[in-house]
Amino acid sequence: MIDMAHVVALLICVPLVFAVLIAIIPDDKIRGIIVYIGGITVMAGALYAAYLWLFKLSKAANNTFIEFDLPFNKYFNYATLIGDVVLMVVIIFLSFKHKKHIICLLSLIQTAVVCWVEFKGPKVEECVSMRFDNLTMIMVLIIGIIGSLIGIYAVGYMRGYHVHHKEFKDRRSFFFAMIFVFYAAMFGLVTTQNIMWLEFFWETTSVCSFLLIGYTRTEEAITNCFRALWMNLLGGLGFAVVIIISAYKFDTFNLHDIINGNALTSKYGLICLAALAFAAVSKTALFPFSKWLLGAMVAPTPSSALLHSATMVKAGVYLLIRMSPVMGDTRVGTVISIIGGFTFFASSLLAISQSDGKKVLAYSTISNLGLMVACTGVGNSETMWAAIFLMVFHAVSKSMCFQSVGAIENSTGSRDIEDMQGLMCRLPKLALVLLIGMAGMYLAPFGMLISKWAALKSVVDSDVVFLVLFIAFGSASTMFYWTKWMTKIVGNSEEREKDVTQSNEYISMFVHALIAVCVVASLPIISKKLVLPYIVNATILKFGDITVNPNMYKQFYTELAPLNEGNLKVMVIMIAAVIIVPLFMYFISRGATSKNVVGYMNGINTGDNRHFVDSFGNEKELHVSNWYMEEFFGEKKIFVPAVLIGVILCVILIGVSLYGLGGVR
Repeated sequence: MIDMAHVVALLICVPLVFAVLIAIIPDDKIRGIIVYIGGITVMAGALYAAYLWLFKLSKAANNTFIEFDLPFNKYFNYATLIGDVVLMVVIIFLSFKHKKHIICLLSLIQTAVVCWVEFKGPKVEECVSMRFDNLTMIMVLIIGIIGSLIGIYAVGYMRGYHVHHKEFKDRRSFFFAMIFVFYAAMFGLVTTQNIMWLEFFWETTSVCSFLLIGYTRTEEAITNCFRALWMNLLGGLGFAVVIIISAYKFDTFNLHDIINGNALTSKYGLICLAALAFAAVSKTALFPFSKWLLGAMVAPTPSSALLHSATMVKAGVYLLIRMSPVMGDTRVGTVISIIGGFTFFASSLLAISQSDGKKVLAYSTISNLGLMVACTGVGNSETMWAAIFLMVFHAVSKSMCFQSVGAIENSTGSRDIEDMQGLMCRLPKLALVLLIGMAGMYLAPFGMLISKWAALKSVVDSDVVFLVLFIAFGSASTMFYWTKWMTKIVGNSEEREKDVTQSNEYISMFVHALIAVCVVASLPIISKKLVLPYIVNATILKFGDITVNPNMYKQFYTELAPLNEGNLKVMVIMIAAVIIVPLFMYFISRGATSKNVVGYMNGINTGDNRHFVDSFGNEKELHVSNWYMEEFFGEKKIFVPAVLIGVILCVILIGVSLYGLGGVR
């Protein structure tokens, strides 16, 4: 049997092999087959890693974690160093080509720090490079399953994309190659605990995002991709700070030693905590960095689903969850929770004013990322629980929403919400997938609602008063914009559209829907067997004690509000209602005859409920449109003030760490 070290090495290396194959094969059909094989291989590798951990290793590790080095670990170390230099060269070349010279400086500083510490810095004690635990397994499954499904979906989508967009050069070989490079980087990011390696994988995901946003090479795409690059590189400077402090003050590059061993006892540890949090805030596109993710929507839909919603932006959340038990005891955590809560609230308001489907999804993504970050900043057991499940459900549901909106655009030529009137009649399968994705974002019994419930309860018990208001009003705004869109879809329409969605796209979307339902049904099991043990271990390990009392699992399971006996019964009833009520309505309506009810209109109804004759005898068509409240919540009103508030909060974040205000609360 292959051990975990070899499995992780394969998860990092195999996608790179497929990336090279895809890049050099010009034939579309053969390339598509390779993408399918590569996606299935990546998915199988992720599932095998989960099997190995759950059934072979976790019990022996007392359900805590295992550490290991990769085969040929020394060569991997050289590879990451060379990779850093290659990324710098690519960034400098493209920056000079497009006259974005200032971006070169950000990349040069970061790479220079890595090279200096590696060759001229003090001799640092060798650390074990990789770590695997329950949180790692969850992230590996998200990357391997959701990421691979998006890649499979992209084969059919990109064919249709270039049928509708003949003005863009067909660069699908590059597109799919970058997706597989991204898989490799994300697997490395969530499994390594070496801060030098983490910095390399972190920047690789940023460069993949940059290249895919600029896929069409239009002026707008180039502007947006460079904005994404400089914002992510600016955040990445946080890693440069941590690397310097780790080498010269802590004598270790082990991420967990830096966080757990120094953050609460050393001023330099607090600076590292704030620097890593700053990097995470930029990666997750919270205010003031939100504009890069909004601009990323110019890229083809699969990259929006994969990088900018389901996986890449979760890298920042993943890092913050790792730091959450420690942040919860510091004012650094307080500032992070306020940044996250404010982003959740402001982005929810901004989403109300949008009619472009992808832009609503983008603001919704920023909003939910803000909520996850807010939970990590509070840092108690319930908010950590909520952050992990928000991350899981958001990855599945938002990926499904992006895919369905992309397929709708290919079929109708529009992604405007107003053009989706009666979509359930016009394109029923795509409408059903989109509705399931929306339900997963805010309706019972789907996990986003349960997780928000847990988050709200836990922050009520905390001393961050503003956060309670942000979550309460942000949740109300969320319900408003999702309901507005959903009612548009289920409205009546006599039009019919030709569905050009290919079978592989539907395979991905239907599997996403199945995963969403399965995760809801198994939520108590996932919580008890995976999430709660991780929370217990993380909380204990921050004090440097690796002795885990199994009775603590039972105590946490009993005390955690979202999963007490009464709430579990309510959740089971809601799940049953979601299945039973539609079936009941279907059977009682089978024998019923349809009857066209002529409704009241502002004139004489012509009989089709769509046209009427006004008082002057003129026939007019009825138009039903949502109110987007741009005069209240439009980007011109809110966005710039939100960015300014985000800047102020980031300055406060840096200040509380540099000037000794970030100590224990």
